Amino acid sequence: MRIVIDCFKLVKGNGKSIGIYNLTLNLVRNLAKYRKPEDKIIILGTQKNREDFAMKGVKFVSVKYNPLNKVICILWELWMVSATLKRLHADVVLFPRGFAPIRHVTKDFVIIHDMIPFYYEEKFPGVLGKYENAYIMWRLKASAKSVHGVITDSEASKLDIVKYAKVKEEKVHVVYPGANKVIAPCETAGFAKKPYISAIASGLPHKNADKVLLSYNLYRHRSASPMDLHLIGLDEKAVKELLAEHCRNVPDDLLSHIHTVKFYEKDEDMQRVIAESSMFLFLSRKEGFGFPPLEAMQMGVPVVCSDSSSLPEVVGDAAILVDAEEEEDVVNAMLLMEEAKVAAEYIRKGAENVKRFNWKKQTADYRRVIVR
Repeated sequence: MRIVIDCFKLVKGNGKSIGIYNLTLNLVRNLAKYRKPEDKIIILGTQKNREDFAMKGVKFVSVKYNPLNKVICILWELWMVSATLKRLHADVVLFPRGFAPIRHVTKDFVIIHDMIPFYYEEKFPGVLGKYENAYIMWRLKASAKSVHGVITDSEASKLDIVKYAKVKEEKVHVVYPGANKVIAPCETAGFAKKPYISAIASGLPHKNADKVLLSYNLYRHRSASPMDLHLIGLDEKAVKELLAEHCRNVPDDLLSHIHTVKFYEKDEDMQRVIAESSMFLFLSRKEGFGFPPLEAMQMGVPVVCSDSSSLPEVVGDAAILVDAEEEEDVVNAMLLMEEAKVAAEYIRKGAENVKRFNWKKQTADYRRVIVR
């Protein structure tokens, strides 16, 4: 069984694909680790990802073209990849970025992580580039319709794929990803918890940074001993602009209690900020899966999480779920999580919840879908 995975367009740290990059890397690593004797795993990559994907148990085929050239990328995913697959005599091919070629030369599957471009078209028209978003929507729909099968990360994403791509439910297979590798919890790693709240957001509307800030502002008024906020994904300028736009009465000292870092070069640095916090806040409006709250649970941090899209599937009963559009609801959960006994219970539940996302099992599920 010659299983080909098209990693040509995956470049670490480039664009918005870091989640797709990490998921694909973990999938390849575990397919190689747990491969059947009859499996031959072939990776289509470039010199920009060879260091990660050229691993033991796979054959790495280096494509000579530049994956950062948009025209080349379009030509590759529409036509050129088909010729390569035919030459490699692939039995099955997996496209982890959701786009399949026009010409189908073998049994093929796409991984569609989410249908957020369609969500933006409905909820926030004009925020994303008009023509680029239209192209992405067209490619996602066309790919979902034409391939042998679609794999997605959650039941919520499956519903969106069926809705927007107009495909039958049985064509879409839900396979949860495994949990990512993170640093150990404070208690076992030898560093201490600190009295602050960590949160992840961004300038994109679906990440809901405005509600994070509005909720935090209200929390500072309501808590007897309010903790500072460490916000990952925005800089101080963006925070000031959001507060000016959405908050009428900003206390003079509020910004002194909000610590921002837009981007961490090393995953370990970001993880340590979360691991040392006393609470993790994640209020995203839309996620295909949602790794951050799961990673916080892995690091022994209690989670307050939005109840939208895929997030209830991911966190189960191991987080306090809130209506992220209602600051009162969010703040009540934050105040509840300040109580030591409550936090300890959610830390315990989080550790149990993480066990559901095991890469050995998830890899077997991926293989079962694509080779049956």
